[in-house]
Amino acid sequence: MKHTYQLLNWHDAEQTQQVMWRAENGSSAPKKIILADDTLSADSAYKLACEGCGILWQGDFPQARQLLQAMARRCDRPAKKSRKERKEESASLIFHQHRQAQSQRARILAMVLIPLNADYTIPLKRAPNVVDACTQAYGQMMEARQDWIVSLRELQGLIGAHEWRKKGVAIVELDEKIHPHYGVFSPLRGEYISLVATTSLPADTSMAFDIGTGSGVLAAVLAKRDIQKIIATDQDPRALSCARENVERLGYGERVEVISADLFPEGKAPLIVCNPPWVP
Repeated sequence: MKHTYQLLNWHDAEQTQQVMWRAENGSSAPKKIILADDTLSADSAYKLACEGCGILWQGDFPQARQLLQAMARRCDRPAKKSRKERKEESASLIFHQHRQAQSQRARILAMVLIPLNADYTIPLKRAPNVVDACTQAYGQMMEARQDWIVSLRELQGLIGAHEWRKKGVAIVELDEKIHPHYGVFSPLRGEYISLVATTSLPADTSMAFDIGTGSGVLAAVLAKRDIQKIIATDQDPRALSCARENVERLGYGERVEVISADLFPEGKAPLIVCNPPWVP
């Protein structure tokens, strides 16, 4: 995953403040920053975020979450279309518009910003303890022990991923759990897993490729179906670590080889599976 580190500047009490911006998804820092607390209305915050202005929260933490939820409701208001426009829309156009809407929603909601100390504590009232979650995602300590500013949405993702990693996601087809890491697609929806678990296999079950393995769930399903050798590929270091950990835990480490590759490994296989990402 590509990190982004940039210096953020803003004025506070007639002084210029500078703190580093961190984004695990590689997004650029907002060009403009305003300080905000519970006096900022959701409508005003939504308008500022749509204009690309970062909202650095100074109030207590639960109020920041409430603001984010209110902004999300504004993002999710359906666009007004005439009956004729709806009738003329093709499936491909609807799909494209949905992707665009999701991208725009993500950009807007990422504008609510939270300060994060170098020791992974949040200097806001009623803030949760996120030390363990940040340590799993960011590492043992931030570079040069710097304070940072991060998107509240990213921070929520860290917290959620930490809980999923601890509890695991139950996979019916494996009769086991998969433990996703932060930044790795969590197999919460099982349609594609069921498809791989029930579709007829080729006569040659000596080899299979799992392209973009992510958590390693499909590689594990193939191993349970007695494929003799599975090569699982990914480019993301987090995914590679996650997949290796999961297949080892499930007892398939000897048959599943997890390697770093741009899509396909060398050689050929009679069976190839892939669940490509489609959400921006």
